[in-house]
Amino acid sequence: MNRTDELRLRLLGPRPVSLMTDKLWGWLGPGLIALVGGFLRFWNLDHPRALVFDETYYVKQAASMLRFGVEMRVLSTLKEPDKVFTGGNPDVFSTVDGDMVVHPPVGKWMLAAGQWVFGSDSGFGWRVSAAVVGTLSILILGRVARRMFGSTALGCVAAFLLAFEGSHFVMSRTGILDIFVSFFALCGFAALLIDRDRSREILAARVGALPRGTWPQGMGPWLGWRPWRWVAGLSLGLATSTKWSGLFFLAAFGLMTVWWDMGARRAAGVRRWGLGAVLKDGPFAALAMVGTTAVVYVASWIGWFRSDVGYHRQWNTFHPGEGVMWLPPVLRNWVKYHQDAFAFNTTLQTPHPYQSDPWTWILQLRPTSFYYESPTRGVAGCTVDQCSQAINPVGTITVWWLGVLALAVVVWWWLVRRDWRAGAIAAGIVGGYLPWFAFADRTIYAFYAVAFEPWVVLAVTFVIALFVGRREDDPQRWRTRWFIVGGYLLLTLAMFAFFHPIYVGETIPYDHWRWRMWLPSWI
Repeated sequence: MNRTDELRLRLLGPRPVSLMTDKLWGWLGPGLIALVGGFLRFWNLDHPRALVFDETYYVKQAASMLRFGVEMRVLSTLKEPDKVFTGGNPDVFSTVDGDMVVHPPVGKWMLAAGQWVFGSDSGFGWRVSAAVVGTLSILILGRVARRMFGSTALGCVAAFLLAFEGSHFVMSRTGILDIFVSFFALCGFAALLIDRDRSREILAARVGALPRGTWPQGMGPWLGWRPWRWVAGLSLGLATSTKWSGLFFLAAFGLMTVWWDMGARRAAGVRRWGLGAVLKDGPFAALAMVGTTAVVYVASWIGWFRSDVGYHRQWNTFHPGEGVMWLPPVLRNWVKYHQDAFAFNTTLQTPHPYQSDPWTWILQLRPTSFYYESPTRGVAGCTVDQCSQAINPVGTITVWWLGVLALAVVVWWWLVRRDWRAGAIAAGIVGGYLPWFAFADRTIYAFYAVAFEPWVVLAVTFVIALFVGRREDDPQRWRTRWFIVGGYLLLTLAMFAFFHPIYVGETIPYDHWRWRMWLPSWI
């Protein structure tokens, strides 16, 4: 083994033989699971033909953006604009009054793309973009888990758990923004994982080229432009341009990738490994990730910049001498818009019956009821005196409740055992979950958890990897434990099937709906 191979082994660990021999199944396994999960997400996507929960905002705003380029205010003369819109008439907007919205445009442009292809008069058109990214998330998470844990089987486990997790399933069938934040954040994370492997290969090659006994002087070699970091910047820019909460993922993953660089340089024998990571890699990391995010974010507002009627587009005309005066008028208006949106996002405290504290999210104690109707006999397929049609994104508890324990294991393995995989999972939780505790006084909802759900699934997969162990250590125990894991997956599938009627708004007897309300707080 030459010096480069030795360094590669130190930096990347032993590469499992299975990853080199089952490349086809590395795609087919998660891909087939994604196909099944996608079929379920697309099936009867048009039902219900009603705007579900916050679809009343985002679906209509997307339709407005298709027509005007910006979100326009719904006509105040319409008493029931949702019924007009869902009845096939999307012409419910003022042509002169821009609407004040509090989230950036990308998620709504994603919804608009579906409406552009399939029509604004179609529930399928409202939701198809969410179903597409929800399905792709299954494949991407399976590939991420395979790369992290060095096992196609574990990649399939992660894909399976996400495919049949109720909260992710419902959010993939609903035309609101959070599934897009989750998807783009996951794409950014996946890109940084690839960058980690590629950059360590480069570091091993450059240090390995030195004569034995010679170590890099100073801060060590530069590792190049690292294109996958730019992909990560693009992805995290799209997440931030969907909801500002994407910034927390950017911060967490930015620190994570610099931390990885420090560890790599130190393991490669670089004398000033800390300075090398900060001064040689850091500026390019900031340019690739923060810079790209900033460019993507500004570009996402192009519809507003081109408009004459968007909210606050002419604010400077009516407020001369106000705002940030050293900016050009259009940017002064844009900054004022952001100030108003920030004030709304940080102070919203309007009580809602389904708001919840962040600590309850991972325990699924207060899921958000998206839709509920009570048809009687002969209505909507009801065959008994009283029926229910419900859409409730309550999570599959075999995933979430085990996930609570798994996150505790992840923290231990990261802080005590210094396992980089545990640290990466923790970064996803830090970026997607912990910031919400600072806004616990706001009106917030449990379905926001879909943004960090992929890392809950990775935490469960991590614990399964520890539980199963390595085949070569004890083949009999390894096989037995995989049978136990198979039982857990079947239980998860059974739980998903049991709750499926209240995920898709199926008409069921009222008593059957009550059977699925296991906790009083679910009602």
